[in-house]
Amino acid sequence: MLRYLLPAFLLLLAAPVHAQTASDTATCTVIADGETGDILFRAGPSCDKPVSPCSTFKVPLAVIGYDAGLLTSAKEPAIPYDPALNVSMEAWRQTTSPERWMRYSVVWYSQALTAELGMKRFQAYIDAFDYGNRDLSGDAGKDNGLTHAWLSSSLKISPVQQLDFLGRMLRHELPASARAQRLAAEIQPAFPLPGAPDGWAAYGKTGTGYREKADGTLDRSRQIGWFVGWAEKGERRLIFTRLLEDEGPRDGPASFAARDGLLADLATMLARETLK
Repeated sequence: MLRYLLPAFLLLLAAPVHAQTASDTATCTVIADGETGDILFRAGPSCDKPVSPCSTFKVPLAVIGYDAGLLTSAKEPAIPYDPALNVSMEAWRQTTSPERWMRYSVVWYSQALTAELGMKRFQAYIDAFDYGNRDLSGDAGKDNGLTHAWLSSSLKISPVQQLDFLGRMLRHELPASARAQRLAAEIQPAFPLPGAPDGWAAYGKTGTGYREKADGTLDRSRQIGWFVGWAEKGERRLIFTRLLEDEGPRDGPASFAARDGLLADLATMLARETLK
């Protein structure tokens, strides 16, 4: 069940470096109060535009994994790497636990979980979570939705929908156990917020994929980059999503630019007390 890969994603990571021409200007940034869900900041033209969740889908998949009993803790199950997968990234050629899966965004671990779930249970969770367009059909004519639907394929979600999902998860409002939602949140990578007032910390997940052409095929010269998550200090929590949509090639994943830009902007907003 581990023998599923995403050729497009691997091509992105292994692609030759281009001169950077893409802009790091976000096409959407949304920040909301974690308790009430009230929008505190919204900017950009694409906040209601559905695009592939890419590796941000690991967040709902973690909830599903814990709720279904496929994941049991931050460290279990630790699944050995299968050399038959023949991945090029050293970070993926390791025994992988849930926390390592999230930190290094290991695609084959996600695919092992969905293969174990089976399509019927997988679809039932996505429907119950009301996640994006709920379309797990995958690439047209390839019958690969179980292992590829969220990877620049049929499943799509907008930045505002991402924000709503995260809020429901953090408030334990999803139709899953409170334990599953808590453990899914606990394995999200932590990030510092230099320049923010003392005590603030951020947690979140990146995701990188490709933009679609008018005919629905992928344009591998233009990436999309996500960073979704939350920041908290004591009882205060802010939920955020940022989306970048490149107009040309860039050096490295667009998601890293989305992450770094959002963290810097959020720290500035917090320092200036503009998020109230």
